[in-house]
Amino acid sequence: MNTWVIIGLVVIVLHLFIGFGWLLYKLTASPKKQEKSETDEPK
Repeated sequence: MNTWVIIGLVVIVLHLFIGFGWLLYKLTASPKKQEKSETDEPK
């Protein structure tokens, strides 16, 4: 395979891993922040 093809595939795979990692981070961190803001507002 051509070197540029390998570099392109590596970039695509890394992009997918980073995207899924960011998505999981947002899904797990977001509800905690919302709960804290909801508990802080009534005080």
